[in-house]
Amino acid sequence: MTISKSILKRLPKVELHCHLDGSIRVKTMIDLAQKDKVKLPSMNEKDLSQMLIIGKNRGTLEDYLKRFDYTLSVMQTPESLTRTAFELIEDVSKENMKYIEIRYSPILHTQKGMTISESVEAVRAGLKQGEKVFGVQSGIIVCGIRNISPEVSLKLADLTVQYKNKGVVGFDLAGAEENFPAKDHKEAFYMIRNHNINATIHAGEAFGPSSIQQAIHYCGAHRIGHGTRLKEDKDLMHYVIDHRIPLEICLTSNWQTKSIRSLKYHPIKYYYDQGMRVTLNTDNRLMSGITLTDEFKLAHDLFGFTLRDFREMTIIAMKSAFMPHQKRTILLNKIIEELKQEFHI
Repeated sequence: MTISKSILKRLPKVELHCHLDGSIRVKTMIDLAQKDKVKLPSMNEKDLSQMLIIGKNRGTLEDYLKRFDYTLSVMQTPESLTRTAFELIEDVSKENMKYIEIRYSPILHTQKGMTISESVEAVRAGLKQGEKVFGVQSGIIVCGIRNISPEVSLKLADLTVQYKNKGVVGFDLAGAEENFPAKDHKEAFYMIRNHNINATIHAGEAFGPSSIQQAIHYCGAHRIGHGTRLKEDKDLMHYVIDHRIPLEICLTSNWQTKSIRSLKYHPIKYYYDQGMRVTLNTDNRLMSGITLTDEFKLAHDLFGFTLRDFREMTIIAMKSAFMPHQKRTILLNKIIEELKQEFHI
């Protein structure tokens, strides 16, 4: 049975992998550029959208990441971060998002003198305001960057410790994967683990399963961002299944960065059928030109996922969220009840 996009849009949703600097509105970029006197390649909304949204013009992960230079250029003040965080909550509320974890790297927002602490305060303010107006709960994941330096990752881990239970729910390692192994950043993750903080790591996206192995065994990752190439190491894959380590899967993004040669070859269905904890996410709503509803529709059209499967994935995402157990259980029960009452699943 074909499920319409309108039904998928109404489903209660949970997202665990969404980058703030990849999910800004183009109109907001132009407004901020005018306000802060920032030069963009175009001040025309349509033209700028065409430059930033990848569509079918896919390239390498590095090509994909270049677009962030433009979004980051207008996100260098507390006001710009508060606004983009608030607007992202407004955007996701339109597809019945119940909880979202938003990640970004504070160090990338210090070009004009803003401190990393000020940037966290600014994002917190936008998310709090968004929850108050739209009712969407959220948490911040601070990202270390593989290709900057382990010292900076350690500094960002310390920042994460400072903001534990104050809006920040976890720590991540993002950026170019090849030639920048996760194990180089193990001191930052030692600090994170030592302070009982949750960790997720981008791995197995642009590099093989050894990257996932390092993320889990050197850095103690509780979740894996992407994990597209995990299937290449069956022993490691069974370890991930046995230890209930969730995968934050981003279908469109994986195709656009050439992590997979074709969307029909994405391993999501194989992972799901093997009993893996699979979650669906957008990664970067602007660059990929998508919503979570679009990713649900893609999963349905290409792999035959049903409403019952989406129920299961949403429950998995909620159970995998970096949220205190009691709070998580309350929200999970509300989601289950809504699915039962509204969708009879």
